[in-house]
Amino acid sequence: MSVSEFVEPVGRRILIRKDESRQTTRGGIVLPDKAEIPTITGRVVEVSSQIERDEDFPVKKYDKVLFHPKNAIPVDLEPNNVLFVVPIEDVVAVFRRTKDKLPKEASAGESDALEEE
Repeated sequence: MSVSEFVEPVGRRILIRKDESRQTTRGGIVLPDKAEIPTITGRVVEVSSQIERDEDFPVKKYDKVLFHPKNAIPVDLEPNNVLFVVPIEDVVAVFRRTKDKLPKEASAGESDALEEE
């Protein structure tokens, strides 16, 4: 029987696995080693039960999020130390994808309706 450890955040917090730092931007700009970016991205690993029940914070496990690391608490559970317990208030965005695009006729009709109002 193997025993595994896991971290369960409590209160208004979530557990995030930080994405690897990029040294080159998408535009090809090389960042210096000491460049600090005030917000970083990561994947939600675990959500506290309080956040899970709160409809004001639609953050779910496996969501990719943008967060401010100032109040993030590192978790020393993995050798590369990329896990952080983060207050939900420090999550500034959730990355979403849409599966369907509006047909051109619908989007044109919607813009006409907005102009009439």
